[in-house]
Amino acid sequence: MKNQKQDLKNTKKGGIAPVQSEFQIPYPGMLLAVAVMFLYASSINLGFTELDDSIFIKERQSYNEDLSNLVTSFKRGVFNETEDVYYRPILLNSFILNYQLSGTAIKGYHVVNILLHLIAVLLLYQLLMKLRFRKTEAFLLTLFFAIHPVLTQAVAWIPGRNDTLLAVFLFTFFIGLINYSNHGKPAAFILQLVTLLLAFFTKETTVFAAPVALLLLVLCLEKKIFEMRSMLLYGSWLLAFILWYYVRSLATLKEEQMQFGSVLAALPSRLPVIVQYFGKIILPLNLNVFPITKDTSNVYGLIAVALIAAGLFFSKDRNNKIVIAGIGTFLLFLVPVLLVPASLNDQDFEHRLYLPIVGVLLLLTQTILFRNNINDKTIFFGGIGMCLVLAIINFNHQGKFKDANTFWTEAVKGSPNSAYANMMLGARLSETDSIKSEQYMKAAHALNPDEKYLNYYLGKMALDKDSIPEAEAYFLKEIKKSAYYECYFHMARIAFIKNDFEGAIGYLTTYLSKTPDDEQANNNLLLLYLQTNKMEEARIQLKRMRQLGLAIPPEAIERLK
Repeated sequence: MKNQKQDLKNTKKGGIAPVQSEFQIPYPGMLLAVAVMFLYASSINLGFTELDDSIFIKERQSYNEDLSNLVTSFKRGVFNETEDVYYRPILLNSFILNYQLSGTAIKGYHVVNILLHLIAVLLLYQLLMKLRFRKTEAFLLTLFFAIHPVLTQAVAWIPGRNDTLLAVFLFTFFIGLINYSNHGKPAAFILQLVTLLLAFFTKETTVFAAPVALLLLVLCLEKKIFEMRSMLLYGSWLLAFILWYYVRSLATLKEEQMQFGSVLAALPSRLPVIVQYFGKIILPLNLNVFPITKDTSNVYGLIAVALIAAGLFFSKDRNNKIVIAGIGTFLLFLVPVLLVPASLNDQDFEHRLYLPIVGVLLLLTQTILFRNNINDKTIFFGGIGMCLVLAIINFNHQGKFKDANTFWTEAVKGSPNSAYANMMLGARLSETDSIKSEQYMKAAHALNPDEKYLNYYLGKMALDKDSIPEAEAYFLKEIKKSAYYECYFHMARIAFIKNDFEGAIGYLTTYLSKTPDDEQANNNLLLLYLQTNKMEEARIQLKRMRQLGLAIPPEAIERLK
């Protein structure tokens, strides 16, 4: 009888209502793996969305080929070596390693995304078990996570893997620190330190992993905040932060866009995101591939808050410590999203919920859904029914990532006030429907005439219509705003049309400094050198083209004999 009372006491510590017997789920890990593989199998055939994926896979081919860049990734920004605020070396290295297996074939990248999600799912199940939730409860919550459509973007969209990578490291970190806190084994201590460090180099959200870890230890597991093992853990977390911060400080990053003033100014306009994100987790009916705050309804979020509040109010023997831990985890992992200035990124991508959703899972354990007088078997099959509905929504949502046209059509449909979405759809339609393309470009210009890359596309449209002065004005505006390298190629053409051969040479030289192996630009530059009788420069250019293995115009070879 004494042992039985002790068991009930331990169960209550984890926030779970005591039960006489537990429904047994055979091979839970295998079932979760099958669910993930079955649901996401079709995503292997998805194409490029032309939102960053083509940059990482196609444009970065030469970078990904070179394994020495596994070190270089720790010294640069993710999109640009110097003009970038994002520092994601692990993400860059994942593409380098992926390239060694699949080259530029996108299927191989989708396979890796699915495998990363599967690993995260299995780790989450182990984490929930370590937090002393019942097997039935841990399984259903993990299945909810595995198939939830709000996380579709993290799996179906190639760059979304950064959040699954982060979860893999942080779930392992949480498991390691719990093991060390319970048993004090050095291997567990090293595991949590190494995975925390890897998480830091994956995404800056890791800064909030330590306070979340405290919530789990103190509120969920009732550990003492100042016991010796906990103090050693805190020291290791500080060490990991210092190491990451030092290495990051050596990288060539641009910092001014993240100044304190711009961060504070962004906060009030970002607060509705909390409600919107919460609504997408509880009621995933307004999902969007390219969401912005302005075009996302708050109604679903407010309904979701009311539903969870009611679920907590009517629950049996709710553990308020778990409730606080759940709310805290959700909000802490959302902080980075709230602090991003709109000038840097005004999208509320759903893949960013990959970690915050864990807080909602903790919250759900204390609602009437789990804390009631219903037996585990009934709860299990009821939960499976809900997850089937979520899986159907997920499967349909995956189709929105089919290809670039589909993706950007859905983006404009869901976010009509996004200048970037309108611009990107217009760019996709430029070859097939010039009238609609121009309509979307004009809509984008009306929404934000300074949208990055927009003036480049408008310049191309004007150039195709032989509106040279108009095209030149657009390209010069884009160069002033973003220095987008493609503008220089078209400016060289404009300069040539205006008989400004020196200007054309200058623009082509600048363009080739960004893309040195472009065959047409190299040919044009060689011919310009010949046309302006710059024979020495022409010979140097000829030698450079031979070294690059580029085709050389026969007339150029003849003249330089």
